[in-house]
Amino acid sequence: MKGRPKLNAQSALLSIAGAVILLAGCGPSSEPNAAAAAKGRQHYLATCALCHGAAGEGKARLGKTLQDNSFVESLSDEELVEFLKEGRPAWDPSNERGIDMPPKGGDPTLTDDSLMEIVAYLRTL
Repeated sequence: MKGRPKLNAQSALLSIAGAVILLAGCGPSSEPNAAAAAKGRQHYLATCALCHGAAGEGKARLGKTLQDNSFVESLSDEELVEFLKEGRPAWDPSNERGIDMPPKGGDPTLTDDSLMEIVAYLRTL
C-alpha cells in the first residue's frame, strides 16, 4: 500500500492506550452509586428531612426544596460535602429562610463518608 505509514506493534499499542484513556472519562462515573445513595437516604431522613421534607420537597419557613435545586446542582460532590460540614447561619445573605442550617444538619456524628452518601442521595432527587 503506497502512501500509508506502517504501524509497528509499539505504535499500535500506544494508540490503543490513548483511546482507552480518552474514553475512560466518558462513562457514567458521575452517576450516583446506588448503594451510597441508599445509605445517604437513611442519613438524610434522620438528619435533613425535618426541614427539607422526606423527599426533598422543602418545608415552608424552614428548609428550601432540594429537588432540582440549582445551588445543589452547581456544586461538585466535594464542595457540597464542605457546605454540609459548615452549614449556613441565619445571618448569611444567601440564607433566604432566616433559619440556621446547622453544620452537618445538627448531627456532629456524621462523617465525611456519611455526608458523601447524603450527597449521592441528593443527586437522585
